[in-house]
Amino acid sequence: MRALAALERRSDAKGAKRVLRLEIGQPGFATPARVCDAAVRAIEGGETKYAAPSGAPRLREAVAEYLVRTRGVAYEAENVVVGPGAKPGLFLPTLACCDPGDEVVYPDPGFPTYAAMCAAAGATPRPVPLRSDGASFDMAALEASVNEKTKMIVINSPGNPTGGVMPREDVAAVARLAKKFNCWVMSDEIYSRLIYDDEEEGGENDEKIFSICALDGMKERTILVDGFSKTYCMTGWRLGWVACPKHLAEKIKLLTVHSVGCVAAFTQIAGVEALTGPQDSVKAMRDEYRVRRDFVVDALNDIPGISCPVPKGAFYAFPSFDFPDVTAQELADYLLEDARVALLPGTDFGAAGERHLRLSYVGELSDLREAMARIKTSLAKRFPDFV
Repeated sequence: MRALAALERRSDAKGAKRVLRLEIGQPGFATPARVCDAAVRAIEGGETKYAAPSGAPRLREAVAEYLVRTRGVAYEAENVVVGPGAKPGLFLPTLACCDPGDEVVYPDPGFPTYAAMCAAAGATPRPVPLRSDGASFDMAALEASVNEKTKMIVINSPGNPTGGVMPREDVAAVARLAKKFNCWVMSDEIYSRLIYDDEEEGGENDEKIFSICALDGMKERTILVDGFSKTYCMTGWRLGWVACPKHLAEKIKLLTVHSVGCVAAFTQIAGVEALTGPQDSVKAMRDEYRVRRDFVVDALNDIPGISCPVPKGAFYAFPSFDFPDVTAQELADYLLEDARVALLPGTDFGAAGERHLRLSYVGELSDLREAMARIKTSLAKRFPDFV
């Protein structure tokens, strides 16, 4: 990020072409106006004081109803703890559940917070590689990694950085392992409303989301993490939740009291509006992302030396490259300097991300076209043998 900031300053000073930022996982759409209006009304109505540590009752009730509607599983407000974004929903349950010596299994490549939350809890990280298409764990490696010391298995579907969606049979296999070894499953579902192709996993039937918590015997051992950032374009609002058994929710509430305290009341009122109001903005956004995804994947696969599977969800592409004598970090640095396109090296998401890059396709289609053209030109210059 420091290199990106320095390059942008130099570009501004020299009048050079602007940096196209494909590295950030932030929706390219505005928060729905109805949600913003609800927040303004709440502020004007005096909703500016402390809120309940576990979340305003009406938001927790709205989340519980939303989970019934989308996952088909009966949750109550007492199962829900609201936090400032989804990250506390990852960190605080890990702190509540894990002791030093416990092991946490998570995907590699995967969201960097998974490793960080293990470190915070003193737990032993057990990253497990994904299969080549990025959709799911290498299931043989997963089965070899889960044992009596495993306290938690983390799944993320759709996933960051790959955009992969776990097949139902793999989710069921995770559930069987969790039952066999009596461990928690943390299901990071922040991208759950962004599935493009597979109707079995949600897809066009936007309000129906397949979640591991719906499998027999799994609600009581699932920590479901979700939020507003990706679905409702509310990244800066910092609003998310965790749904889990009530005894664990009480522990998370205690940690919330002595850490973040609470979430702003007016933000939570906006969250109620997001969940209970019309959902047409979600479908419109997803439809546009599908167009952008299809363009980016086709453009990447048209570049010699690059191969990109089609991601079924989220808003990331995770192409691999065949160029010799260059690491993912070096290639990302080169494209930033030469093409002025910001991408992330796959190794930012774990050792298994080597020889991959992550890019987001949240930007305008015109910017994505320009970015793909720049990348193709720069790579042809650096690796002429691949042209």
